[in-house]
Amino acid sequence: MSNDQTSKSTVFLIDDDDKIRTTLSRALTKRQFNVRSFESAVRFLAEYDPAKPGCLVLDYGLPEMNGLELQRVLADKQITIPIIFISGHGGVPESVQAMKAGAVDFLEKPFRQHVLVDCITAAFASDMAMRALEVDRKSARERFATLTTREREIANFMIANPSNTASKEIGRELSISPRTVDHHRARILEKMDINSVAELIDLSNSVADLI
Repeated sequence: MSNDQTSKSTVFLIDDDDKIRTTLSRALTKRQFNVRSFESAVRFLAEYDPAKPGCLVLDYGLPEMNGLELQRVLADKQITIPIIFISGHGGVPESVQAMKAGAVDFLEKPFRQHVLVDCITAAFASDMAMRALEVDRKSARERFATLTTREREIANFMIANPSNTASKEIGRELSISPRTVDHHRARILEKMDINSVAELIDLSNSVADLI
């Protein structure tokens, strides 16, 4: 990961142990990571802005709301920040549950700092990739939204029938002339900023709710 990406991302550290929180914050800061620490999941939820890129280093055994409970809350809110669990007493069932729910890793205390750093680096890369994908999806949704009802109808037919996209076939199916189909097809490609039906299909695959 580039230094620029690291500088834009933040390690959100949640641990109710003041000593661990201070030690990890200092160690990660020395390695040029941006760190924000919280003593509880409740405090984190009250202050966290999902628009901020980064990852969550999360103690499993927190008071009020434990790590797995916070993971579920974030999932319910559709917040996809990558999570690295750290625990001094979490067992196999807890680690399996966390990993099945999408955690990057589940580290048993004490752990070597370089292992945590490697996890954070991987989590940052994952977060950046997810954010880039969401930007692409948003762009696709906005472009599909510019289509008229007839253009969307033709686009949906081509997406659903990739081997049968000739204007004559589309016109027969929709009871319009092939020339009219050609006109709408040109407008669809222009509005979607693409050059072919294959690109239209690829674009639709990134946002399955469009058709």
